[in-house]
Amino acid sequence: MRALETDHRCAQTIVSREGTPRNGVPELLLATVAFLFTACQEPPPVETVLRPVRYEIVSTSQEARLRTFAGVARAGVESNLSFRVAGTVDRTAVTVGQKVRRGQLLARMDPTDYELKVQEAVAGWAQAEAASRNAEADYERVRGLYENNNASRRELDGARAGSESSRARVQAAEKRLEQARQQVSYTALRAPVDGTIASVNVEVNENVDAGQKVILLTAGSEIDVEVALPEAVIVEVELGQKVVVGFDALPGRTFEAEVTEAGVAAVGMATTFPVTARLLEADPDIRSGMAAEVAFRFSTAGTGGRMLVSAVAVGEDRDGRFVFVLDVADDSADGGPSTALVQRRSVTVGELTGDGLEILSGLEDGEMVVTAGVRRLSDGESVLVLETSS
Repeated sequence: MRALETDHRCAQTIVSREGTPRNGVPELLLATVAFLFTACQEPPPVETVLRPVRYEIVSTSQEARLRTFAGVARAGVESNLSFRVAGTVDRTAVTVGQKVRRGQLLARMDPTDYELKVQEAVAGWAQAEAASRNAEADYERVRGLYENNNASRRELDGARAGSESSRARVQAAEKRLEQARQQVSYTALRAPVDGTIASVNVEVNENVDAGQKVILLTAGSEIDVEVALPEAVIVEVELGQKVVVGFDALPGRTFEAEVTEAGVAAVGMATTFPVTARLLEADPDIRSGMAAEVAFRFSTAGTGGRMLVSAVAVGEDRDGRFVFVLDVADDSADGGPSTALVQRRSVTVGELTGDGLEILSGLEDGEMVVTAGVRRLSDGESVLVLETSS
């Protein structure tokens, strides 16, 4: 009825604008009026099309969580070898990768200065030895005089003290000579055990200090993997705990290992703790210094479990991470699809695993989270639920 009244008003307006009575309107004008009548009618209502979505029901899992950390392979025994005295390197007798035997010469220092000290110590010992013989002879002479009442007790005591003092100086000179000879031996650096040269850090004619790292020697067939763990998980690491190790240089292969050391203090200024895992079986392809990935399996018992959702269900914008939760209407009694309202929910996420993205807060068990079309949804929008999960 309203549409007819509108058409009547439109016709009156058009006729009045033309200034011609309806009885005298030409056919062309009548056709134009009829077209305008149709244009002035209200458009039919537009049917709302709901956006279809899929979802999953979130739940808390009590399964152990798997976390992976980067590490570095190390030989079971690594020795940073150095000279015990300072001097100039005269020779390096090994190269990187060379296998050596115990006692084999690795590097040598110019021994000239220390050999001169040996000669000086020999001279000092000879002088002390001569003085000792003289003091001993003097003591024997005074003692004979004393027995014949030709020397006093004081003279005897003085001669005996001189003799004992001379013997002490001889012993001190012998120690100095022994020390000088040891310093000469320290100018030759030898392998303490059988092993392989991992690095040589000096060159010939280079001056080095006592204790300065010269050669790195690796020994033993056992391989350790060193890794740093954050404080959030270090309390869950136990000695003997089994872990799985993979190496970038050996794709597709994994190795079992067990924790042999777990740090009780943070390393340096960082809040990470050192952990060492030893491979249960040696492999000749694994070498010291290889990059490794160490997988730890931590139990969720006593922590309330962990909640995982599909990574595609979580969106992110300037306000942070979020998901859309469905509020399903009960309109599917006739067997048709359900409709629902979507509600934006801010969430805090944890680590990304092979089973999904960990949700630390923002969701509860049993809630339905949209898993498709998250970027095209808006808070409060009505959607069509394509399929339901149990």
